[in-house]
Amino acid sequence: MLSSVLRSERAVQVNIAIMRAFVQFRQILTNHEKLARKLADLEKKIEGHDTAIQSLFETIRELMEPPAAPNKPEIGFHMREDSISYRVKRRSSVPP
Repeated sequence: MLSSVLRSERAVQVNIAIMRAFVQFRQILTNHEKLARKLADLEKKIEGHDTAIQSLFETIRELMEPPAAPNKPEIGFHMREDSISYRVKRRSSVPP
């Protein structure tokens, strides 16, 4: 291109540099395309992981809570009695 018009050593070196720049540019675009493809694959792969991770954290929180006390029956004899009123009526301090 440039070296075909200008027949000098410098024109040849510039032409080579331009070709190398285009080759590098093509490699970068290819790498970005591969990276974009890998990213899309990764997104598809971890799409359902959010809910799985959330449920995992919920399970861990439940396991961290202390266990509830078991309902054990009381030992011994228990008898129900009618309540007795121990309250005494007070007389008012003012005589009627």
